[in-house]
Amino acid sequence: MTATVSNYHARMQRVLDYIDRHLDDDLDLEAVSRVAAFSKFHFHRQFVATFGLSLHRYVQLARMKRASRRLAWNDAESVTDIAMDAGYEAPDAFARAFRQRFGQSPSSFRRSPDWAPWIAALGPLDNARNKLMQIIFTRDDVTIRDVPPMPVAMIEHRGDRATLGTTIERFKTWCKARGLSPETGRPSLMVFRSERCPANPADYSMDLCVGTDQPVETNDQGMRAGVIPGGRCAVLRYPGNTNDLEPAALFLYRDWLPDSGEEMRDFPIYCQRRLSLAPDASTPEVFLELFLPLI
Repeated sequence: MTATVSNYHARMQRVLDYIDRHLDDDLDLEAVSRVAAFSKFHFHRQFVATFGLSLHRYVQLARMKRASRRLAWNDAESVTDIAMDAGYEAPDAFARAFRQRFGQSPSSFRRSPDWAPWIAALGPLDNARNKLMQIIFTRDDVTIRDVPPMPVAMIEHRGDRATLGTTIERFKTWCKARGLSPETGRPSLMVFRSERCPANPADYSMDLCVGTDQPVETNDQGMRAGVIPGGRCAVLRYPGNTNDLEPAALFLYRDWLPDSGEEMRDFPIYCQRRLSLAPDASTPEVFLELFLPLI
């Protein structure tokens, strides 16, 4: 990364840090652009180009995330106070916006949070923050584990990566109908059988899997039973929720493996995505682990 790009990223990171610390303030375009030392006439386009969403939407999502945490964690706070702090003048306006975004009313979420739509709704916020992450991996980040075999329900995607979204939707629909949504705590896996961007797009290949011990019959949606084989694996945990695991995979293949003295097994590298809710946490954490099977 050049010094110029690094400086640009530092200024944008300063903006995100400022927003986090000043969610109760008037975070208008002029105030935030001054933090980054950018012209307000260009800052909006710069923000969208960098993070993939507007400043207004980013602030809305950040305030909603804080509000949902307070609802889930602190029963002593009234919904009215939480609504006002989230920038709404009345509780009913906050309730409508909350239900539209998360699929539950604030009171229902407080009683029994449904984390699946919560994670989906806040995905753009997490993705925006991940865009500035410069992950540096070291050998100490890799552990070698004996992994037990895992029965899964799986669907194969073969062909242009541009059509992967359709396969993902079929997979999600099937999982949700059977109570196997990864957001319920089921491990979700992606088996990468080709490069992320092969020379011929038609050669792109991956499997989408969800861990289950239920019988799985082959059906017209393309789902079938499978097994992720057990054995020794080099495991690299990714500190965030992202769909771009290319840097982590490159580190394992290019840097860690040649220096490790290990040899790869005849099974592709795969990723496992899990939902973790620690006893003292108010909201769940999604974490990723990349597995490189070893002999």
